[in-house]
Amino acid sequence: MKLYSDEALAKILDKEIFHQISAVADGLGLECYVVGGYVRDIFLERPSDDIDVVVVGSGIEVAKGLKQLLGRKAHLSVFKNFGTAQVKYGQQEVEFVGARRESYSHDSRKPVVEDGTLEDDQNRRDFTINAMAICLNKERFGQLVDPFNGIADLEDGIIATPLDPSITFSDDPLRMMRCIRFATQLNFEIEEETFTALQRMADRIEIVSGERIEVELNKIMMAPHPSIGFEYLQRSGLLQIILPELAALDIVEKRDGRAHKNNFYHTLEVVENVAHSPQPATDNQLWLRWGALLHDIGKTRSKRWEPGTGWTSTTIIL
Repeated sequence: MKLYSDEALAKILDKEIFHQISAVADGLGLECYVVGGYVRDIFLERPSDDIDVVVVGSGIEVAKGLKQLLGRKAHLSVFKNFGTAQVKYGQQEVEFVGARRESYSHDSRKPVVEDGTLEDDQNRRDFTINAMAICLNKERFGQLVDPFNGIADLEDGIIATPLDPSITFSDDPLRMMRCIRFATQLNFEIEEETFTALQRMADRIEIVSGERIEVELNKIMMAPHPSIGFEYLQRSGLLQIILPELAALDIVEKRDGRAHKNNFYHTLEVVENVAHSPQPATDNQLWLRWGALLHDIGKTRSKRWEPGTGWTSTTIIL
């Protein structure tokens, strides 16, 4: 990663789209900041096309103002129920949201949302490395706001939550999958307290839809080293809930001094071999990796011990 001063960040953001957003927000007398993955990826020196802007006030109004400034070639989508808006202009997409605070009930991922400050908005972010913001207003253009020292966690290669991880994961259990996904994609370590909370809160994943879990699993699967993610899933207890047949492969039984191999770690080796095979990272590669992950999925049920022969397995027809 690379460290940047506020002046250097201002130069990096010296693009027409950011100055246009700045002009609209200043004209409305509203604070606005680019946040989240776009900021994180600046420091990681990774390309990012996803621009998320948080406005202390109405993000929708800033989006409308930007659409008016850009003219007919810009397309505006407003999602009033969520208090968000999106502006598409050529290949550029900008998401706007008003700064907010959130509160959750125990049985739902859908929060009660109230208007809030920038601090409130950063408090609700999932991880410290995603809670950084850069001001776009003219007077403070390029100024980094990093209340949870996400820069230090980027330097150290750590995934940690801004607030108490038990609360963060209980509020929105999908964040547990995102935690492991980011650790896998970035090859970061999950901070100890955060990982302990993963283990403690694992059963909360049951309120998350299978479709949302699938999206995160596919992103883990397409990471440079997907085995990192599946080992974290196993150690945290999440795998036993979302893919129990795979978790069950993590066992070695002995008979007469003879042991069969640990099929879980064997499976991860096969997945890594497929991931590093000389093939493009396409949708076909995704399904090849899934095929590798599931190739021994029935071994726990089908294996048996035969005296004089040793460990063997029988095909099970369901």
